[in-house]
Amino acid sequence: MGYVEELRAIVGHRPLILVGAVIIVVDEEGKLLLQQRKYPNGSWGLPGGLMELGESVEDTARRELFEETNLTAGKLELINIYSGPGNFVRAANGDEFYVVATAFYTTEITGELLIDESESLDMKYFYPSEIPARTVKSHQKMIDEFIEKHYHKIKGQIN
Repeated sequence: MGYVEELRAIVGHRPLILVGAVIIVVDEEGKLLLQQRKYPNGSWGLPGGLMELGESVEDTARRELFEETNLTAGKLELINIYSGPGNFVRAANGDEFYVVATAFYTTEITGELLIDESESLDMKYFYPSEIPARTVKSHQKMIDEFIEKHYHKIKGQIN
């Protein structure tokens, strides 16, 4: 049982503050990796998840990326930290929480992309202009900020 599950056994569905991390993986063509999630409703989002005890946010981003994609991240660059009312989540089971999410990006990836079918329907790289409309709202905000503030640097490095 993980940390969040242990907390839930104590507090039930009451709102919690949880820390998470996501990662934007940029391939050699400048495409961004998105995960089509089983929940909620097949929407697209970034690989990532919640922190376990003893982890840094960087550790969390790397662990979640590996668990969900079989990819290993090299150097991580910070996009931003997101918190507040816009990061409130009510899960299908009634659990409520506010996420303090740290978003990173990387162009340094090793491994072969494999889909964790317990969480994902699909994994696909998209050019920024092709990001699906059904992207998790909070993740879309992170992607937009990445494109606005960092993508031009990456494009110069990969072309």
